[in-house]
Amino acid sequence: MKKVTFIHAADLHLDSPMIGLKHLPQNIFRKLQESTFDALTNIVNAALVHNVDFVILAGDLFDGEDRSIRAQTRFRKEMERLAEKNISVFAVHGNHDHMEGNWAHLPMPENVHIFSHEVETVKYSQNGGSSVHLYGFSYPKRHVYDRMINNYSKKEGADFHIGILHGHFDGSSDHGKYAPFTLKDLVDKGFDYWALGHIHKRETLCEHPPVIYPGNIQGRHRKETGMKGCYCVHLTDTDANLGFIETSTVIWKELTVDASECSTFHDIYLMCREIIDKARKEKHGILLSLSLENVNIPTQELKALENGELLEILQEEEKEEEAFVWISNLSITEKIEWNREQLANESDFYNELFKTAKEYEQLDRSISTLYDSPAARKFLEGVSVDEKRKLAEEAENLLVNLLS
Repeated sequence: MKKVTFIHAADLHLDSPMIGLKHLPQNIFRKLQESTFDALTNIVNAALVHNVDFVILAGDLFDGEDRSIRAQTRFRKEMERLAEKNISVFAVHGNHDHMEGNWAHLPMPENVHIFSHEVETVKYSQNGGSSVHLYGFSYPKRHVYDRMINNYSKKEGADFHIGILHGHFDGSSDHGKYAPFTLKDLVDKGFDYWALGHIHKRETLCEHPPVIYPGNIQGRHRKETGMKGCYCVHLTDTDANLGFIETSTVIWKELTVDASECSTFHDIYLMCREIIDKARKEKHGILLSLSLENVNIPTQELKALENGELLEILQEEEKEEEAFVWISNLSITEKIEWNREQLANESDFYNELFKTAKEYEQLDRSISTLYDSPAARKFLEGVSVDEKRKLAEEAENLLVNLLS
């Protein structure tokens, strides 16, 4: 039976600046700064443990087009660890680390193949074993809107065929519609596996053949919640077995808890401590956004929540923790039941409010000043349709609750 084993990772974003997080305690911010590099080390460790044939990196290896010397040096060091075990690496550059940027070039070890700006085919052969054709391209510039999928063509002469594509799945979010494709486009190519990159959420678009977004390897802000990682893929001529491997060392989480059974400030403090202790994970850091519902404690004690005293206490207790659980945000949510249809019928104002909330696409105009800024565009990835919808819903709920 023909078989091949490889790691599929994408969106490393090495040396991500972690914008807006410098206010964190120095040790926590330092762990965040190192987190993308630590995640890369975890990928290489997994490749060595699983004795894979090769590693696929499906775009955005570096966070910016300037790809710092620090990032290149750390990347090269990890690639050398793979080279020592004769593990090949096949990588493409994406929209963040496109080929048009200006940077000081550091040569990569010979085991690393970076695909050119045009779709090319590279052959990998095991010693006396299976052979693989890998297909891919690197972004020649930041914005690639062409349907590059049309340039992929299966070439005979290999046991397996793997496509590497950093691009946008038509019909999904607005997450940078670069190198767009449909699922039919991919399946029709007759490949055995599609190693995708660009979308930071882990997603399986198809199982036969596997069409996989592994997500990014390390969450970098509060919208990138949960475990992040890569896939170890065992591919045979009859099936594919995929195992997810966690690589992130700092995990972003959101949690909403019911505080109705707490009658005092101290009760709420103890509940938060219990939540923190349960969330703690060895050798990891947790950044937790915590929302408390149904808070019903004496008014004078409620002020200690509203003025941020509880948050300060909880944060102070985590400053020196190696496996920290840092409450990044603590909010109190009051649930108010309201009937949309009834309010719309009772008031022209509410009726207009609900209509406006449905037209969430208008948000483009509201945020255009920020997203059209050349300086901001280097760090912002745009707002997806789902994110716009959520923003509109949150604004609607806030206004109705305030008015109620």
